[in-house]
Amino acid sequence: MDILKWVIVVVLIILTARNFLPAKGVKQISNTEVKMLVKRKDIQLIDVRSALEYELNHIEGFQNIPLSKIKKRHNELDREKEIVLLCQSGMRSNKASKRLKRLGFTKLTNVKGGMSSWS
Repeated sequence: MDILKWVIVVVLIILTARNFLPAKGVKQISNTEVKMLVKRKDIQLIDVRSALEYELNHIEGFQNIPLSKIKKRHNELDREKEIVLLCQSGMRSNKASKRLKRLGFTKLTNVKGGMSSWS
C-alpha cells in the first residue's frame, strides 16, 4: 500500500510540473523583446488575462482573448501570422500556447514574466 501512495505522489508531481514547463516549439521572449514587436503589423498580440485585468491595465496593441475563451475564439486568429501571448506572470499565456498548439497553431511566442515584469 505504501508503494501505491508513493506512485500516486510521483505521478501528481509530474503532472503538476508539466503545467509549469514551456510548451515544446513555443518561443519564449522577454518584455524587452516585446517592446520591439508591438509596432509590427505582421504579428498578433494577444493578452489572455481576464477582461477586467485587461481593462485595468494593458499594453497598447494587444487584443484581449481571455484564457478561458481561447478555445472558442481561436478562429479569430490567423494561423499564418506569429501569435505573441501575454498574461500577468507568463503562466496563463503558457497554458494558452499549449492549447493553441493542440489546435494546430505553430507560430507561437510566450512572453516570460508577463505584465508583472513590464516596465
